Amino acid sequence: MTTFTATALQGETVDALVWRVLGAGSGTVEQVLDLNRDIAALGPVLPEGHPVSLPLLLTPEAPARAIVHLWD
Repeated sequence: MTTFTATALQGETVDALVWRVLGAGSGTVEQVLDLNRDIAALGPVLPEGHPVSLPLLLTPEAPARAIVHLWD
């Protein structure tokens, strides 16, 4: 799995960091916890500046959609 590192902001939780950086939630937080096994020992709020490994999410390309113009 390809990863990259993000830095926690003041008062940030793991799920808030995941949402801020990746724009994802369900399922991704669990992947982050698997990548950072020691992070739970830090408590619910991460220390400011703590590095967190995040998975590189690959988003599938959306299929092309035809645009319908009602009055053309």
